[in-house]
Amino acid sequence: MNVKRLNQEFSIKGHVEFQSGLGGFAVAKIHNKLGSAVISMYGAHVQSFIPASQKELLWMSPDSVFEKGKPIRGGIPVCFPWFGPHAADSSKPLHGFARINDWKVHKTDVLADGSTLLILTFESNRHTLQIWPNKFEAQINLIVGKTLELTLTYKNTGTEAFVCSDALHSYFNISDITKIGIVGLGGHYYYWGPGKDADNRQVEERLVISQEENRRYINHSGDCLLTDDGWKRNIRVAKHGSRVTVVWNPWIEASKTMADLPDNGYQTFVCIEAANTYDDSIMLHPGEGHSITAIIGVEG
Repeated sequence: MNVKRLNQEFSIKGHVEFQSGLGGFAVAKIHNKLGSAVISMYGAHVQSFIPASQKELLWMSPDSVFEKGKPIRGGIPVCFPWFGPHAADSSKPLHGFARINDWKVHKTDVLADGSTLLILTFESNRHTLQIWPNKFEAQINLIVGKTLELTLTYKNTGTEAFVCSDALHSYFNISDITKIGIVGLGGHYYYWGPGKDADNRQVEERLVISQEENRRYINHSGDCLLTDDGWKRNIRVAKHGSRVTVVWNPWIEASKTMADLPDNGYQTFVCIEAANTYDDSIMLHPGEGHSITAIIGVEG
């Protein structure tokens, strides 16, 4: 992707500049009075978000691989058109193919409150149709300000209905996994990992993580509050267009099996994800669309 051309067409002085990032992937570097962010055109992948006068909110693996065809570990990967392994063919890309393809820049703008807008697009092509035989158009809207607002919108542009799933797979930067908790999930039922039944119910209001967790909460559309006692900050994780919330931390043994994750990486991140999956999967008839939004920021 030609960084020079991107700057000629879409850079905004004092707000948006395009550079060549790790692996040679073009990235948009956004900076304004409210915050800053780094977004890769590969996967429409948010790699950094720092509100003004705050620490980094997102976690990136130092062992992440920046190669075409491989996902980036950390930040906010975009999962589409399926979440997790493909239901019928496990050889197809985990979490779909949106995160391992280049997206195009459609628009940049400065909004009235001083925040910055970046719009990226991706649509079905010969390669995607070989993997998933459905035509679509997808768009990512990113608003970088006091909060980061990320919206994935997709539309069925074909002639047949299809069912898909998605997730905004946010990795949060934390002081220590033993010093954080997640509030807002109490009373909800969840699947554990790829389980077939949502027969687990969280009783406690504040989830404390002390082992591998891979919870997929159903019928949950509210906010979560990530409380970090080590850094004395709270991160609010809000969402729209989703009734499934995923909480994931691989803990010790699973971390050792992941080449792009340090063995001790689990100690400094936790994932809280907005998703449409299970009974919240999306069926779209021709011409129909759906949007899912995640909004993250420091409370107070």
